[in-house]
Amino acid sequence: MANDLHRCAVDGGANDPLEVRVYPAPRRPSRTPFQRDRERIVQSRAFRRLAGKTQVFTSRASDHFRSRLTHTIEVAEIARVAAAALGLNEDLAEALALVHDIGHPPFGHAGERALDRCLRRHGSSFDHNLHALRIVEHFEQRYAAHRGLNLTLGVREGIIKHSRDYDVARHPELEGYFLDQRPPLEAQLIDLADEIAYLTADLDDGVESGLLEIGHIRENVNVVARCYSAVEKEHPGVEEKYLFHEALQKMQNTLTDDLIASTLANVQAIGAESLEDIRRHQSRLALFSPEAEAERLQEKRYLYDTLYTCGTLENEHYKAEEVVTALFDYWIQEPEELPQSYFEEVKQEGLARVVADYIAGMTDSFILLQYARIKRAVRR
Repeated sequence: MANDLHRCAVDGGANDPLEVRVYPAPRRPSRTPFQRDRERIVQSRAFRRLAGKTQVFTSRASDHFRSRLTHTIEVAEIARVAAAALGLNEDLAEALALVHDIGHPPFGHAGERALDRCLRRHGSSFDHNLHALRIVEHFEQRYAAHRGLNLTLGVREGIIKHSRDYDVARHPELEGYFLDQRPPLEAQLIDLADEIAYLTADLDDGVESGLLEIGHIRENVNVVARCYSAVEKEHPGVEEKYLFHEALQKMQNTLTDDLIASTLANVQAIGAESLEDIRRHQSRLALFSPEAEAERLQEKRYLYDTLYTCGTLENEHYKAEEVVTALFDYWIQEPEELPQSYFEEVKQEGLARVVADYIAGMTDSFILLQYARIKRAVRR
């Protein structure tokens, strides 16, 4: 299958417009532009901070649970495998996977919800994809000549569009990112690689935490039950937890193989022969098969019903939202308490956005330190 879609891949040639950067940069014969983007992403502060940001469980609970960083690495592995199997641009797919969560605030989705609610009180909103673009274009400062990471257009487009489409009427500032067209297949793969990674990992971490039981998962998640039965036949008498780990790996491979086969079939069905054919199609082509999609939805519902909304995590979410909201309100009332570099941005960006930017960049541990500091200051 390796070259089946090579004509629909991002070319990566010397004249590819998706390799264009905002600021001129000399080419490196030893590395492709997307490989250089990958290095710029990995060397950024925002990427390193993912190690201290919640995926599902906070790092305070156990050293073994996934952080936002370890999740990102797992997504990159799946994305590169899928891109290679389809003959796509592996370097672009990997760079997009590594940067896809860089805009997430602390405390996972609970932190994002709280930050969005705070901004909506000020007539704005928080979107981690758009915040990721702000990070790579503005907040990262590693070069003498300009702000930002100066990533290629292909990576910047994928940051915005890997998981959703944006309307140019609502987002005129994104006009240069082909909002009326579908993203390349390399970008389309990322959202589904993300799904595969977290569906696998969240079951694993859920069992590790003691909040989920293997037997209950097998009774309610068909794809896990099927994979577990197959592994059990291959390894009779082996302890349940090891069979479960093998079953999760088998499930991940099953979903990845389905994504590859289904995407190939979809592209062939429309007779796509170029990247432009992919862009002009009315909908995305990187999809699971209907059967795998039904099983994905079943597992996702199970995780929402039994893990994401369970009492233990709901308490964590409540605390996270309380911390984010309290800090946001404090800096809105006391903007001079912001770090000088952020305070200087207020005139241009507006106070609410600047406060949100500051909070979004924090790790879980740093935001808790700020919360404790401010609570002490308020008491005085």
